[in-house]
Amino acid sequence: MKRFLCILAWRISLNLVMLLIIPAIDIRGGHCVQMVRGVEGYSYSDDPAEMARLWRKENAKSLHVTDVDGAKQGRLVNVDCIREIVSTVDIPVELGGGLRSVDAVKQAFELGVYRVLISTMLIENPDEAKRVVDTYGPSKVVLGIDALNGIVATHGWTESSGLTALSVALNAKALGFRRVVYTDIHLDGTLRGVNLRVLRELAQKTGMRITSAGGISGLDDLLEVQELEKVGVDSVVIGRALYENRFSCQGLWRQCEAGDYPYTAKV
Repeated sequence: MKRFLCILAWRISLNLVMLLIIPAIDIRGGHCVQMVRGVEGYSYSDDPAEMARLWRKENAKSLHVTDVDGAKQGRLVNVDCIREIVSTVDIPVELGGGLRSVDAVKQAFELGVYRVLISTMLIENPDEAKRVVDTYGPSKVVLGIDALNGIVATHGWTESSGLTALSVALNAKALGFRRVVYTDIHLDGTLRGVNLRVLRELAQKTGMRITSAGGISGLDDLLEVQELEKVGVDSVVIGRALYENRFSCQGLWRQCEAGDYPYTAKV
């Protein structure tokens, strides 16, 4: 067992030193849940702020928070939970879900979040999206792409835009966006890995920084994503695999984060 852990630590130090691992906290009805392909599959805690404290104790450098109710209703819903999370931890909090206007984005920043994800707004009101990114900057405002069979979904994954992930990313880049948080809906919450082909295509054809969200099942998936770091995939958002201790050794997370890599990467 000791020899195995040493080999594991060696593989981590060689392969994962640049990949930022970001825990996901999905909030629905005030609870910390795990969505599986857009449908709630698991409930992990009645106290999202307590989960935030737990991940911080585990040495997380940032958190990815989604207001699941907000994504479906088009406005921030779990405001109190978000405010408590931000006030609980001393690391950047990234927020998505229901941010479809300049006022909604302003509200999010007033809650203390570090960075916001724009998704539906970019497709339905690109002028508003440009105004947001011009106001706050591309390190504070990033594009969220949630795709099913290659087509971007909107309104909390309930509607199809008819647009490909690549076309949406390129449109966003023209407006000033510099980072994409990409989720393959078919894989999200399933522990079946990530869509490496799409991640590579987005990074290479857009020149944008890419965060892969969802699908990670364990160390092997992380090593595969790490191979794309050279083309611009520099971070991963992980939910279920962390909550369910799917990694061979949770020490790998602390090993990855020990380098204290900047949250905004190269944006």
